[in-house]
Amino acid sequence: MLSRPWLRSSDVLEPSGLYYPNRLARAFFIAIEEVMGQTGLKILLETAGLHHYAREWPQNTLERRFDFAEMAAIHESLEAMYGVRGGRGLALKIGRAAFANGFREFGVLRGLGDPAFRALPLPLRVDYGLRALTTVLNNFSDQTSSIETEGKDLLFISEVCPMAWGRNSDKPVCHAMSGILQECLRWATNGHEFYVREIACRASGADSCVFRINKQAIGEVSRSGL
Repeated sequence: MLSRPWLRSSDVLEPSGLYYPNRLARAFFIAIEEVMGQTGLKILLETAGLHHYAREWPQNTLERRFDFAEMAAIHESLEAMYGVRGGRGLALKIGRAAFANGFREFGVLRGLGDPAFRALPLPLRVDYGLRALTTVLNNFSDQTSSIETEGKDLLFISEVCPMAWGRNSDKPVCHAMSGILQECLRWATNGHEFYVREIACRASGADSCVFRINKQAIGEVSRSGL
């Protein structure tokens, strides 16, 4: 049984008043269908109390209409259906697919594929890639985000992450956001993989959702330890 404290009834979510643009929400729907199939998407939406989206997905527009409460319901339903571990794995895949299917089509992120950008040193591409993602989120959604440096790591900080809205957990829950960050970095660095770990989450009582990212690619970390 889902624990959804924002529900006013068994089938209606109480809006958060915070929104993703339809285009990013649609990227998530495409990603979920890619990862789980049409039937899996339909069951997930029904479990989350969002069966109306099975008839019509969010439009491919920049209108901020997809409520954070809806995004949270989808991701909590993943854990309800597949368990915490299974839901986490699916959310990571969905986040990565959502970036590939929608996020990177925004102008500032699309530019990360330009040959001139690819010629920059790897550390600069990591930094610029993350800052490009924050630009998209800050300009087109209500997910206010920033980047900070902490020693050998970068911190991606969201004042409120849609996957965590209204949720209560003893562990971080924004696994799809981790997937988005992983894929953003892979796109920015032409195929390198990076460690991304959520170290603080509003769902578990933190003031913001914080993701720690090692500045070195996974292969580079291994070589530097030799």
